[in-house]
Amino acid sequence: MSNHGGRTLDGVAGAIDLLPPVVEAVAGAVPVLVDGGIRRGTDVLRALALGASAVLVGRAYIFALAAAGVAGVAHALRLLRAELELAMALTGCSDIAAIDRSVLAPRA
Repeated sequence: MSNHGGRTLDGVAGAIDLLPPVVEAVAGAVPVLVDGGIRRGTDVLRALALGASAVLVGRAYIFALAAAGVAGVAHALRLLRAELELAMALTGCSDIAAIDRSVLAPRA
């Protein structure tokens, strides 16, 4: 699922905000892939915790490619992975399967 840049309009919900009801609606019948707004490893952790089966990244790769070519994309991948691994360690998750809503801070 994606809003494909829809956040540029005032009042449009982000994909991460719509993820929980989509995951609930499909009830495991299909994998839920999410993109939009994924900039850091913590964004990946949050999406997985909210039920995404996989997380897609676009803008970070495009910016990295424009800035430094293939080496930039490889660097962006390393950064995302390192950030995700650190976020997992800080939340006590030893692997991807251990990520669930308990890693999220309660919202007010």
